[in-house]
Amino acid sequence: MSMGLFGKKKNLVPLIDRSRGEAVLRCSICSGEQVLCFEEAGTGELRELMLVRSQADIDDFCRANGLSASDIRKVY
Repeated sequence: MSMGLFGKKKNLVPLIDRSRGEAVLRCSICSGEQVLCFEEAGTGELRELMLVRSQADIDDFCRANGLSASDIRKVY
């Protein structure tokens, strides 16, 4: 996210390089929090991309990266 004029936040959707890894949805079983992450193919390391507040966040991410919601694997 970046700050616009007068401190208003603009939502920026992160782009991923699918040749280097895949998008995963890290879900908390305790709080229900969901975070979109990028998992590196070789190391399995997770890099957090964005906090998911609603299904619209996932839809925007999928649209920007050419994915469908079923392509995103859930990790608990």
